Amino acid sequence: MASRPITSWQIDGEAMETLSRVLDLPPENLIKSISAVPISRKEEVADFQLSVDSLLENNNDHSRPDIQIQAMRLAEKLKCDTVVSEISTGQGTVNFKINRELLTKTVLQQVIEDGSKYGLKSELFSGLPKKRIVVEFSSPNVAKKFHVGHLRSTIIGNFIANLKEALGHQVTRINYLGDWGMQFGLLGTGFQLFGYEEKLQSSPLQHLFEVYVQVNKEAADDKNVAKSAHEFFQRLELGDMQALALWQKFRDLSIDEYMRIYQRLGVHFDEYSGESFYREKSQEVLKLLDSKGLLQKTLKGTAVVDLSGNGDPSSVCTVMRSDGTSLYATRDLAAAIDRMEKYNFDKMIYVTDKGQKKHFQQVFQILQIMGYDWAERCQHVPFGVVQGMKTRRGDVTFLEDVLNEIRLRMLQNMASIKTTKELENPEETAEQVGLAALIIQDFRGFLLSDYQFSWDRVFQSRGDTGVFLQYTHARLHSLEETFGCGYLNDFNTACLQEPQSVSILQHLLRFDEVLYRSSQDLQPRHIVSYLLTLSHLAAVAHRTLHVRNSPPEVAGARLHLFRAVRSVLANGMKLLGITPVSWRKQWHPTPVLLPGKSQGAWWAA
Repeated sequence: MASRPITSWQIDGEAMETLSRVLDLPPENLIKSISAVPISRKEEVADFQLSVDSLLENNNDHSRPDIQIQAMRLAEKLKCDTVVSEISTGQGTVNFKINRELLTKTVLQQVIEDGSKYGLKSELFSGLPKKRIVVEFSSPNVAKKFHVGHLRSTIIGNFIANLKEALGHQVTRINYLGDWGMQFGLLGTGFQLFGYEEKLQSSPLQHLFEVYVQVNKEAADDKNVAKSAHEFFQRLELGDMQALALWQKFRDLSIDEYMRIYQRLGVHFDEYSGESFYREKSQEVLKLLDSKGLLQKTLKGTAVVDLSGNGDPSSVCTVMRSDGTSLYATRDLAAAIDRMEKYNFDKMIYVTDKGQKKHFQQVFQILQIMGYDWAERCQHVPFGVVQGMKTRRGDVTFLEDVLNEIRLRMLQNMASIKTTKELENPEETAEQVGLAALIIQDFRGFLLSDYQFSWDRVFQSRGDTGVFLQYTHARLHSLEETFGCGYLNDFNTACLQEPQSVSILQHLLRFDEVLYRSSQDLQPRHIVSYLLTLSHLAAVAHRTLHVRNSPPEVAGARLHLFRAVRSVLANGMKLLGITPVSWRKQWHPTPVLLPGKSQGAWWAA
């Protein structure tokens, strides 16, 4: 469990001083040992717990007395006050229950006052140095339609960049396009043989894809075609103007189409780079490797770097072809060196599939032996493979097919909802809800794990899905729209003491811990799990804590609670790369139900 600080409003200074005195530790040393207690469906739990084991980890006394005895002794020395209403012990913990009205008032005020910064101002992040961070992600191959394999890199990289920016770091988002290499020799030759300018202008990537498939077949059967492709790439490497002009046209048309896809995904980049940028600088890298005695020529005429130092074939990285042209690894080395000069980064994160793990290990290792100590600031975030992503027409190759399928299916799901007809832009809403469904299914597990894609699971409105998150946000927004903000000026904390309210407040307390965990391991699953639990708690509360027909004081307090839930829900969704939908102008999943009516299925489509 991630740790959470005790701030002045959770346990007052006197209690903190008592803890500090009893434990003979400065207050700041207690921060990492105290955490909010996860909510329980079975029983009411305390609000915070002090891990005695964590405190004793740095204790020089190696005798380490029984943890449970230590917890009980410590609890006996502490006293309740106006803030702490109950002290108890758990498995190696001392538990604190906070005065309920103080808990209610402080949490809700904090959520509303901090707004989009709620959880980010926590002492868990205090003293965090602001860093310059480069995130390279997405990186599709130019002249090929955006493959679904690049979807994970795109949404994971976007999440990491969002989170780092939210924490106050200076983030540069780079799209490092696969815009160089032998495939352009094939494509250049193929277009000269089978290409049509009209088709290239009307549907560029589709036509280039067709040309690429056709020339690959020809090259496999005809050595002359393969030779022409090799010669075309050599012309590119040597700077032939005619060859470069055709390549540039392919690149420009591809980027235009990619940008349209990124706009649909809600993703942006600060820099569109590519392997082509480093075709000359990669030659400088080869010279540098040679001058350091690291470059070795093979019998085939290629150049390699031996990372083992003893000729182990599995530890050899090829950095130059026999004809002197560069390779992917060489260009990655040149790019890393260039980015360090340009951005002087504190961290550079590469987001690609796990199949490139060895590649990045070798690149980072070569940088190290070249004398670049900053190579240790480079990190590869690998992810698993999505299996079984198909449309009704069969296997999916292209991301746009998936996005279109999502929008179509979501529109069909929404068509049965009467209020959907009132939407100003049902297609946009359908896409936003569908993207949430796609992102949540992707982010629920460990990034490194492969997972089986399921359309049925993606679009379930109940359960742990992105559709459910969007339904929840839309429903809570509709409450504010229906009853207005007049209730929200002030509220009576005594009106929010029901178990459903307390569970929500306790869960809101943990948001900073969840952000902290994700910031440490770059896994979005912590935030996803938190938001899904928050949505389930909101569903339970909405069924029992009615706003309509309640006394104004009660209605106002409940609106405050639901508003806080919606605010935190929106914050978390935006970090994940999801645009929260709302009612009025977008989507009202079901009519507002009056108290006394059956509300058991109010989340359903």
